[in-house]
Amino acid sequence: MNNNNNRISFSRIKSILEAPDLLAIQTDSFEDFVQLHIPPAKREIKGLQQVYVSNFPIFDNKENYRLDFLEYYVEKPRYSIVECLERGLTFATPLKAKLRLSTKDPETEEFVNTVEQEVYLGNLPYMTEQATFIINGAERVVVSQLHRSPGVAFSQTIHPNGTPIYSARIIPLRGSWVEFATDINHVMYVYIDRRKKFPATTLLRALDYASDEQILGLFNLVEEIDVNKVKLEKYLGRTIASDVFDTSTGEIFLTKDSILSEKDLERIKETEVDQIKLVKTDGLVEQDLILNTLKKDTARTKEEALLSIYRQLRSGEAPDIETAQVLIEKLFFNDKRYDLGEVGRHRMNDKLKLQIAENITVLTPQDIIEIMRHIIKLKAGDEAMDDIDHLGNRRIRTVGEQLAQQFNVGMARMARTIKERMNMRDTESFTPQDLVNARTISSVVNAFFGTNQLSQFMDQT
Repeated sequence: MNNNNNRISFSRIKSILEAPDLLAIQTDSFEDFVQLHIPPAKREIKGLQQVYVSNFPIFDNKENYRLDFLEYYVEKPRYSIVECLERGLTFATPLKAKLRLSTKDPETEEFVNTVEQEVYLGNLPYMTEQATFIINGAERVVVSQLHRSPGVAFSQTIHPNGTPIYSARIIPLRGSWVEFATDINHVMYVYIDRRKKFPATTLLRALDYASDEQILGLFNLVEEIDVNKVKLEKYLGRTIASDVFDTSTGEIFLTKDSILSEKDLERIKETEVDQIKLVKTDGLVEQDLILNTLKKDTARTKEEALLSIYRQLRSGEAPDIETAQVLIEKLFFNDKRYDLGEVGRHRMNDKLKLQIAENITVLTPQDIIEIMRHIIKLKAGDEAMDDIDHLGNRRIRTVGEQLAQQFNVGMARMARTIKERMNMRDTESFTPQDLVNARTISSVVNAFFGTNQLSQFMDQT
């Protein structure tokens, strides 16, 4: 006798495991999204809480007003499930948030005159115990989606002329896609959002690795030689990594990128030079990715690199260096614009053997350097490619995550209208309720449940 459902079992073999609750993945995901049974002060930054935290505070253009999010409440549904099914209604709960509006004091530059208010933010379709939603009287299900896992993926293709082309793609949960790829001339380029390309070393220069010597040092391509301890003759024909000075006169007699010749050897012996730095070459110099990329790179300083990247992404000149710097910051290092997610950060750390904390979900310069090193290893045959169809490189997006994405879209639109209203009512006194229009969120959520491919009618067959 099965105690759970009073069924008599005639099977001879006893069941070893109880049948798992197959709806748990949906119900747990929704519970994680809403965090209904957790007090507002103790809620984790995930689901709805993360949506609000990432979109607030909101300022007007002059930063005279500031709207902060404090906490949200999910109230009881207005109608029962049976009523909704009978009357063709949506089973939803009113969503309210406590917001605080502050005004800046012109003298102290601090935000004062705060007004706290509870604001209605639309209805949230609520999940039933059967993991379904009732939308306009019809029972619907949100199907989990299998998508490419955030992180970094490495691949190889063959050019029609037979040259292997290596690429690495950084896939975020939210933000710009970045791709590193080599070409037939063994130069490594960066593509941002599949737009125009620029040499990968330009990006490194923009990230504070301004000189060629610093970049060569990152990839272990500089060899320091003690002039007094070795025979210099065996280094003839090698490339100089950094300028060599005559210590007595201060004159540069060997410039960077020049080739070491016999004439130079005599000059080195005459002057009191102790060390020279040469470029390391393992294998063919013509095929070294970093050396070829440096030759192709037109930028020589951090400022030139920033302006060059701005020109490629915005198809116009940057008004000043700060604007170009802010563009790079916004693209990859701002958690409001760019998010790898915990999964993406974990997979990137795992793949590139990094020790970056998993709560840092934006890109770091270390990520970019390690990806370039990994491509060099791929070219040398020391690393394997990734198979994008392998299920290890895919993950499931559950209901909670899909709803969070829709709320994010709605909140971003609402933030824009709040900003416009703040700018228009420059001198008037207003409250949070005057600024918020709940329809923007409701329309996005209703469109998702009504028309999205992943929101389907519940089949009772």
